[in-house]
Amino acid sequence: MAITEKKMVTKDSLIGDVIRDVPGARDIIQKYFGGGCFTCPGINVESLSFGAMMHNLDPDKIVKEINELEV
Repeated sequence: MAITEKKMVTKDSLIGDVIRDVPGARDIIQKYFGGGCFTCPGINVESLSFGAMMHNLDPDKIVKEINELEV
């Protein structure tokens, strides 16, 4: 059985990549940014840091919570 290395999310990670690549991250994104992210084309070019800034949130808190997900 192959062991897959968990890819760490950073503040520079694109929101769309995180939603697509990290199981469970969708719920965290919705918790902090709301459901509008899922239909916004900006998620393919906007980072978690940018999204956090737009919602007046601490990006480190969001990144930490996503990276603590069990994959």
